[in-house]
Amino acid sequence: MRLTSRSVAAYATAILSLLPRGRIWPHQLTSSMAMTARGVAPTAQRLDARAVALLADAFPPQAYELLPEWERTLGLPDPCAGENPSLQQRRGQVTARLTATGGQSAGYFVRHAARLGYAITVESFGPARLGALRLGGRMNDERWAHAWAVLSAETTQRQFRLGLSTLGEPFRAWGNEVLECELRALAPAHTVLIFQYS
Repeated sequence: MRLTSRSVAAYATAILSLLPRGRIWPHQLTSSMAMTARGVAPTAQRLDARAVALLADAFPPQAYELLPEWERTLGLPDPCAGENPSLQQRRGQVTARLTATGGQSAGYFVRHAARLGYAITVESFGPARLGALRLGGRMNDERWAHAWAVLSAETTQRQFRLGLSTLGEPFRAWGNEVLECELRALAPAHTVLIFQYS
């Protein structure tokens, strides 16, 4: 559901309709009451528009004015975002941090990366076991018991999008630095995380 504020004319009409009826309360468009209503209506419309903007900013994926507040609450920006993150990256980081419930499953890391704007898959490794080996399979030793890999596109491309980007941002940006930094911070301490790009 998209919230919109009413027009100035709608507020002027609403104000006039709330006034009493009678000879001393003229409602004609040229009356002083109608002109007063039209003079007060822009303030009511402006306040309504601000209330709608506040409601929109209450949700991090579309926040703009309150985005710095969301970031301060979550300890952002952090080094993972780089020096000059785009609006999309900032919103993605806030959303990912707020919705992160913790976990160690492959699905958890795939969902977290998706909230950051990256499409990944996760591959787990393990030591080679007699009876489970296949011809051409990997002969991993015990050190591979805690290794896992994130497979992603070599360069994830983020494009400038109206309504999601701001002036001064590049039309296109490439790179997986945010993905690597965020997932390395979330990876369990006893594991070895490998990034593989195609």
